[in-house]
Amino acid sequence: MKTILFQGDSITDVDRSRQNDEKKGSGYPTLISADLGYTYPGRYTFINRGISGNRVVDLYSRIKADFINLNPDYISILIGVNDVWHELTGNNGVDAVKFEKVYSMLVEEILAALPTVRIILLEPFVLKASATEEKYDIFRPEVEKRAAAAKRIAERYKLSFVPLQSCFNKATEQAPPSYWLGDGVHPTSAGHELIAREWIKCFDCIK
Repeated sequence: MKTILFQGDSITDVDRSRQNDEKKGSGYPTLISADLGYTYPGRYTFINRGISGNRVVDLYSRIKADFINLNPDYISILIGVNDVWHELTGNNGVDAVKFEKVYSMLVEEILAALPTVRIILLEPFVLKASATEEKYDIFRPEVEKRAAAAKRIAERYKLSFVPLQSCFNKATEQAPPSYWLGDGVHPTSAGHELIAREWIKCFDCIK
């Protein structure tokens, strides 16, 4: 049985249990585990280690305990929005240059320790809604810088990359931004389904 590890911030966490790996929260990791678990019974084990509020530096601080020691076959990472948001609300973000540097270190050290692991990087995203609209003219381009960095890292290390911003942009043609991302950052159930579907498309190409 192969292990799939989900890592990230609150978008990945979504109230997952800290004591029981079977309780993976109410977001896209659970939707993915349900889909793959149904399609491929007994083939995969799923672990969610997302932590609300995390920035890329917080993921790096957890690299041994929550990445390497778990020895997964696949690692899915979604990070970047808090690196912007924490700067705008508390002057404690991670600038774009440092974001790419630390993210690259994270990936490089994981690959050195787990040379056969397959890594999937998800593109950070944002829409204009209650939590983002006041500073959206700063929020959006700064998130786009982290998204571009994540894509460059995926290309540099030959990793899989899941584009999401364009998918959410297109989704707003059918329903308003808050339908997909309740506050402009955190997905609704429909937003999590969007992420899960795009993730599975990517995974189907590498599994």
